[in-house]
Amino acid sequence: MGLFDWIKKDSEIEDIIDDPDLYASPSQKAYLKRLAIETCIGLIGRTISQANFEVHKNDKLLKNEMYYRFNVRPNRNESAALFWQRVARKLVHENECLIVFGDNKEMLIADTFTKKEFAVFDYIFSDVVVKDFEFKRNFENNEVLYIKNSNAKLAALMEELFADYGDLFGRMLDFQKFKNQIRAVVNIESLEGTPEEKRKKVSNHINKLYSTFRKNVFAIAPQHKGYNYVEEQQSTGTNISVDEINKVTNGYYTHLANALGIPMGLLRGDIVDVEKITRNYMVYCIKPITRKIADEINYKMIEQDDFLKNGHRVEIRNVSYSTIFDLATSIDKLIASSAFNPDEIRVELGYEESGDPEMKKHRITKNYETVNSNSDSTKGGE
Repeated sequence: MGLFDWIKKDSEIEDIIDDPDLYASPSQKAYLKRLAIETCIGLIGRTISQANFEVHKNDKLLKNEMYYRFNVRPNRNESAALFWQRVARKLVHENECLIVFGDNKEMLIADTFTKKEFAVFDYIFSDVVVKDFEFKRNFENNEVLYIKNSNAKLAALMEELFADYGDLFGRMLDFQKFKNQIRAVVNIESLEGTPEEKRKKVSNHINKLYSTFRKNVFAIAPQHKGYNYVEEQQSTGTNISVDEINKVTNGYYTHLANALGIPMGLLRGDIVDVEKITRNYMVYCIKPITRKIADEINYKMIEQDDFLKNGHRVEIRNVSYSTIFDLATSIDKLIASSAFNPDEIRVELGYEESGDPEMKKHRITKNYETVNSNSDSTKGGE
């Protein structure tokens, strides 16, 4: 065989092996990031969606149009729970959320917008798009609810974390599957036909072999002329346990949860100190977000004099992790020690004042009296 014959043969083989179907594409582990984000942001969104917006004025709980918009139907297409869940997701993931008001006072979440900032003037929002509708007008800052979160670099943090953990997770998972894989090579001799025909012949033969070995416990495959199928010896390297793979996943979850203020025990479903874990979650994760929402509503939708003189305000009552029955003993102690009156306790629990003058009186039990008190109230019975 001459030199040109060798060159021609190598060229034919190159055409055959240049088939992308013969090689496995690298694994994409983007679902690790998506799952972590959905787990954390979904938890925050579901928690805030259960919050109750209370409108107060002159120490009374009002149930007006504002109350209805916040708690029942912000717009004709969304319930309040779904609406505030979307607001929370945008705040956490995109670090900001713009709510505009339609002509009929419906509250609409902007999907995209352009913001122009000023030092001493109101921001201007333009190119506001809701679903597939684009507003043709600009909005000033005092016409909208613009809520901004403090964690501006969360998206960049998630990308940087995923660049490391995602690659490590993908390699470990691929190695776990690879260590018990059947590996084989096919020796190909010179074949007749055009390069495309040769490629199809090789591909069909390998697919048939793969299908035979995969579907049958005992497989027999014919040996064709020009094809020599040889299984390679499996490597006996260090095994990676599933627990080690889970540690990598938990590491990514832990960093992301810490950035959002979510206790990792809450994501794992720990039942030890669950009340303490839930309290930390509400204090360090949920309340800062609801406080930003309430501040923006009170500034944009309530006049300053009305807020200061009449106590007109919106308060967000977060979902409670304790029932009134769990707090019954503590409530009794607070009233019995004269620290609070019953109406104050009702307000703190999220209920409206009773309207009964007796409920505004402070009471104290005899065991809380001073030791040198000479009043008749200290006298015992018979």
